[in-house]
Amino acid sequence: MTTRRVQQVLADLQAMLAAQRILPGDRLPCERDLARRLGCSRETLRKALAELEQAGEIWRHVGQGTFYGPRPRGHPIRERILVQGASPLQLMQARLTIEPSVAAEAAQLASRADVAYLTDLVRRGTGATTRTECEEIDAAFHRGIAEVTGNPILLGLLDYLAGVRRHAAWQREWERTYRRLGVTAFTEGHSQQHHAIVDAITRHAATEAAEAMRGHLMTIDDAMRAAGLPA
Repeated sequence: MTTRRVQQVLADLQAMLAAQRILPGDRLPCERDLARRLGCSRETLRKALAELEQAGEIWRHVGQGTFYGPRPRGHPIRERILVQGASPLQLMQARLTIEPSVAAEAAQLASRADVAYLTDLVRRGTGATTRTECEEIDAAFHRGIAEVTGNPILLGLLDYLAGVRRHAAWQREWERTYRRLGVTAFTEGHSQQHHAIVDAITRHAATEAAEAMRGHLMTIDDAMRAAGLPA
């Protein structure tokens, strides 16, 4: 294995991440899959990943994997399917309990850099063209608000709920709702609601940020109920 080979794999890896529009906080494929896609050994891949980590472009969490972007200020907790039997509406109830308070906390603490990051996610959400892109940007937006708080417990809770949303049962039920909404609902209605949340955070208006987040989540909850999802 030569330094030139590692640098080639590193360049190929960066190009792949850019082409797939991997967002900050997204988990990278496992090493086996990455090595297969890049046509290299896992040893060479690990050296390339080590360079990316040193540059702050990725971070790793033992037992959870490798994530794109700088290491967050708090570490996500291990995802366990402890609520596998919970319904999507019960998950929404949990989000409605937690996320408005997280938005209020973020409003009190947000820096200019935080606001710029969230604003860019809103802009990207408005321009999304596929369901996958919509979901990825939405997940990054809600996680980004938790990151602003700098509280590893809040970040861990949001990461945990996001993990539940990736479970197969949730995805099946969400598919029923998404067929009713479509991409336009995200790029227009949801993105406008995201903008309202960021506007309140920008003005450090904690109560307004909480109310905007609650209204946003209630829109999703209402859509899921309209689709006939079980409580």
